[in-house]
Amino acid sequence: MVAGMQEAAAGPILEMKGIVKRFGGVTVLKGVDLVVRAAEVHALMGENGAGKSTLMKILGGIYPPSAGTLHYQGRGFQPTDPRTVLKAGIALIHQEISLVPHLTVAENLLLGDEPRHRLGWIDRAAMRKRAQVLLSRLDDRIDPLARVQSLSIAEQQVVEIARALRHDARVLVMDEPTAALTEREATRLFALIEQLRSQGTALIYITHRMAEIERLADRVTVLRDGEVAGTLDRAHLDRNRIISLMVGRPLFDHPDRTTTRQRGPRVLGTQELSDQKGRVNGVSLEVHAGEIVGLAGLIGAGRSEFARMVAGIDPVGAGSVEVEGVRVDFRSPLAAIRAGIAYLPEDRKTQGLFLQLGADDNITINLAGPTSAGGVLRTARLRSHAQRAVDAFSIRLAGLSQPSRLLSGGNQQKLLFARSLSLQPRLLILDEPTRGVDIGAKQEIYRKIESIADEGVALLVISSELPELLALCDRIAVLHEGRLMGVLDRRQAKLTQEHIMALATGHALPPS
Repeated sequence: MVAGMQEAAAGPILEMKGIVKRFGGVTVLKGVDLVVRAAEVHALMGENGAGKSTLMKILGGIYPPSAGTLHYQGRGFQPTDPRTVLKAGIALIHQEISLVPHLTVAENLLLGDEPRHRLGWIDRAAMRKRAQVLLSRLDDRIDPLARVQSLSIAEQQVVEIARALRHDARVLVMDEPTAALTEREATRLFALIEQLRSQGTALIYITHRMAEIERLADRVTVLRDGEVAGTLDRAHLDRNRIISLMVGRPLFDHPDRTTTRQRGPRVLGTQELSDQKGRVNGVSLEVHAGEIVGLAGLIGAGRSEFARMVAGIDPVGAGSVEVEGVRVDFRSPLAAIRAGIAYLPEDRKTQGLFLQLGADDNITINLAGPTSAGGVLRTARLRSHAQRAVDAFSIRLAGLSQPSRLLSGGNQQKLLFARSLSLQPRLLILDEPTRGVDIGAKQEIYRKIESIADEGVALLVISSELPELLALCDRIAVLHEGRLMGVLDRRQAKLTQEHIMALATGHALPPS
């Protein structure tokens, strides 16, 4: 890190000055200044909706600025379109992977610039060699001939970075790069980032995770409501100060949980539940009214697969599911919904929201039957219900009909919560409920989860963030390779990260 910081002292490679962006009558960026030096990791933080993505889209040539100037490598710079920006040496790696899944790694790396024979045919051998050279700088274990869809998310990110470096990227923007990575994959990514920094690359790193900031960042710029709230160098990085800059007041990452709730009757019971693909094997678990039960485990442990069976999305292979003491055999999600089970999926964009529809339609889409008369929808009643839900969850909207794709990640997640609670469920299953949302939105979601449990709803919460589970849950069930290794109870004092990780890796609990 020291070497990178010494190089960074040479001066800025990128300057964005007085950047303003207006969409119609709404000003999203209000004179933002950002200075990035060579060979530094410059973290960009802020709540969802603070303007981070808009600022980077201006840098990437996706949006033109309404006002302000950019300088790159000491000269005025006008990012007119993404291709021009990439050729200039500025690469954006978005949170959603943009590779072509059915093409090979080599074809993705050299797409649009394939080496050719004299007669115009693509030179496959030359393509493979050139791709291997690009990959060798990052991870030579990736096969250039492998199809992208066969790679892990972490490997796909390496390919994205290799594609950027093919254009000799001097500035690399990474947006929430660890959102879908395991801890081991994230560690490899951190090593790669440090390698790129040591080679003189400037990195703009967007994340909500404080631990990553503390590990990687040379400086942090915080945006709030479209303005720069402050820039801190490494010597002055302080978690509480960063949070205060983001939200305008002090906050804690997780709620301070010291008590255990009184739990009511059993709502969910599974007996030796297994799926048809061998990913869940004989899991017996109970969740009671007014109780928050966490589901922990490493990637591939079977957590989501278990939840999807309970929610009627995937078929049961063996075993049974009971809801309030009655054995059920759900053949569809609708059957589970009618039995009082609501499911908030892991991927809100591809599995949860109808991105082209407005917030009102997303919230009320499951309520058409109860709010119709003679086959005619009572639209006024639906909109009234949607407005109450928006107010209850403090969802920030330009209007009820605003397409959900235009909302920030935190507001999209709260929209899914609002829809789930519209069903008045007896059991609410939350799969990664705070993934990709900022600290302020997390706090609102935590409070909502607590209040839902206080109202007597049973909650099953899947999360890869152990501090989140420890803060929220009364009990935590731990899976390893599809099997239930144990259930840790807050009242038994064996509820620590050490205990969870021991079970998640297939080991016995450490001695008390």
